[in-house]
Order: sequence, then C-alpha cells, then structure tokens
Amino acid sequence: MLTTTEPKRFPPWLKKKLNLGEENIWTREVIDSLSLHTVCDSAKCPNINECFSRGTATFLILGNVCTRNCGFCAVTPGIPEEPDGDEHLRIAEAAKRLNLKHVVITSVTRDDLEDGGATQFAATIKEVRNKLTNATIEVLTPDFNGDEKSIRKVLEAGPTVFNHNVETVPRLYKWVRQEADYERSLSVLRYARGYSAKLRTKSGLMLGMGEEKEEVVNVLEDLKSAGCEMITIGQYLKPSNGKLEVFRFVHPDEFKEYADLAKALGFRYVASAPFVRSSYCAEEGLLKV
Repeated sequence: MLTTTEPKRFPPWLKKKLNLGEENIWTREVIDSLSLHTVCDSAKCPNINECFSRGTATFLILGNVCTRNCGFCAVTPGIPEEPDGDEHLRIAEAAKRLNLKHVVITSVTRDDLEDGGATQFAATIKEVRNKLTNATIEVLTPDFNGDEKSIRKVLEAGPTVFNHNVETVPRLYKWVRQEADYERSLSVLRYARGYSAKLRTKSGLMLGMGEEKEEVVNVLEDLKSAGCEMITIGQYLKPSNGKLEVFRFVHPDEFKEYADLAKALGFRYVASAPFVRSSYCAEEGLLKV
C-alpha cells in the first residue's frame, strides 16, 4: 500500500494569482462555441486561467471520458461515446480563431478503439495543418497499448513534437498508472525517436508522490536513453476525492536540482518547477530546442 504524509496546507510557492481578464473570457467563448474539450478543464490544471489569458489551450480529443482510471488524474473514467467525426474540423477552426502559432493536442485513453484513437489524432493534425500552414503542432498521446501501427499513424501525419508522459517512477506505477506499463511507455518514445530525426520527442514527470531522488534520476537516464529530448517536471496536486494524496510538496530548489541534472544528461529542453505541466508554455519549449 502507498502510504502518505499528506501536507495539510499549500506552501507559499504553490499559490497562484487568478487572471480573469478579457482574453481569458474570449478563449473560453471560442472553445465553448465549438463544443470542444480541453485538458485544461478536464484535468483541472492549475495554470488554466494563466494559459487562457494568453489565448492558448490544450485541446482534448476523443471526448472527455477515459477508459483508464489512473490514480493521479482528474479526467472522468468510464465508457466513452463514439468518436466525434467533425471534432478535427472544429479544433482546426478554434486554433485559427485563437491565432495559435503552436497547437497542442492530447486525448483521453481509448482502449475501446482498435487503434486507440490514432486515426482521430492523424485527422486533427492534418486539418490543423491545412488551416494554419505555418503553425507547429505538438501531440501528447496515450501509449496505444504499445501498438506500433497506431503510433506510426500519428507520426505519419507529421506532428512537430511527439510527447508521451511516463508520469512517475516505475515503483509507483501500481498506484499511479495501474493500467500502464513503464517499459511500454519508454518503447513508445523510442519508436517515435527512431521514426524521424526531425521530430522532437518529449516526456513528463510529476513529483511529490513518494518517489526517491535516485528513482527520479534513473527515470531521467531511461528517458534520455530512449531518445527523449525535452522533459517537463512538476508538482503533483490531488485533483479530487478518491485520488492519490500528495506525499509531499517539493521545494523549488529541488526542482532546480533536477533541471540541472537533466541538462547535464543532455536534454535539449528542461522545464522543472512546481507549476510546470506537460503543455505549459509548450511553444516556448519548442523555440528553445
């Protein structure tokens, strides 16, 4: 059993000012008017108001109900509806209205679909490319159960960045990602890295779930060996009742230590701080690479 010494109060570095200006309202209006989902809302991201106020959002395709029930995630688990055949058109339209230069697309896990939703990913990438010819596109994908045909279908559509998160250290998978597999996730990244030298590969970790420093370092080494170039490291925050408790709040100085270690290992882009999330300031990360 995963034990916890859950902190009772947020430390000062985990307090964030709300920004509810006109740009925030406009971003929400665009998303709502096109009946789209964002991972910002569905996963209860703490950066949502900041990102919406900059006119950016991470689109969530294939509905907002996930076939898996990970211990860390706020997305609703259950039986999803059939994929929306027009969703890719509305996402491209939203990206155009928001004048996005970098479009980030993620999804719930769809183990109920033969290709895990790869066809929807590919269609969305292609339609965004048609609408915004100069935009860069980043995908944050599930593991597709390790099926290389599905992964290749996404890659053939031509994303600029391929992101797949390992989320935590292998020892904690039985609680954090019960239906996932650490080695399988590494193989997804390894396959993407081998597909094209031009493709940027990315992954992410959450801290504060009971991991040890040595375990985090081992994960960083594994990711680098798998060909991962970009890494995000952030603080786990409990999204709702029934989810895993926070084991501890990691100090910003410790995040900096991991950033320095990752850079020393050769990662081309590292974002490591309490509020960092997979797609937080994603365009900035790509520009640095």
